[in-house]
Amino acid sequence: FPLTIVVNNQELVTLLCSPKNLDYLAVGFLSSEGLLKNKDDIKKITIDDRRGAVRVETEAENKQAGELLFKRLITSGCGRGASFYSAADVGRQVKVESQVRISPLEVFELVSEFQHRSQIFRTTGGVHSAALCDAKNILVFSEDIGRHNAIDKIFGECILNDIPTGDRIIVTSGRVSSEILLKAANRNIPLLISKSAPTDLGVRLANDLGVTLIGFVRGKRMNVYSNDWRVVDHG
Repeated sequence: FPLTIVVNNQELVTLLCSPKNLDYLAVGFLSSEGLLKNKDDIKKITIDDRRGAVRVETEAENKQAGELLFKRLITSGCGRGASFYSAADVGRQVKVESQVRISPLEVFELVSEFQHRSQIFRTTGGVHSAALCDAKNILVFSEDIGRHNAIDKIFGECILNDIPTGDRIIVTSGRVSSEILLKAANRNIPLLISKSAPTDLGVRLANDLGVTLIGFVRGKRMNVYSNDWRVVDHG
């Protein structure tokens, strides 16, 4: 489903996505790109199913929009059409200082519950899932054909429903790239857990930004790639 995001009557981007929770996707995407900070920045959201568009009116004109984004088609998120983040983005990023801890058992139990929630994946095998969690529970869950989209839907839901993300955990089915790592760190999320492997740049950024990155969680095995002090025997 091609979704065009329109901000203050300016077409910014077209995403290929699953046609569900489009308002969450639009808000999460705009937040990830630095065009929205919180719900107070939003004046109105209109979903136009017939035209495949979400129209967002903001309280103030954002000059960054014209500079950062241009009309283009982005693939579903397994490989985006252009890099959105640069060394400058990383340089502006504040290190995550959270003291949150998690035990291996809690990791395995979270991922087990995460997989149980992935109903569309079990049916089709063709979507990615993402969840916002604490050490014991899944708080917000989403699915989409794109791994970036699934995570942006999580953040959009959190913004629109006033759900805090600081000191929380992201679980994702997809590969953890530098972009996804930056999305999490930007929201002060200290732990990122994936069933898949991270990219090399993702690992380096996780180390630099103070994020604990856990990958290849399969059964009772996992790899801890960065900041392993948050993984403790007794959570």
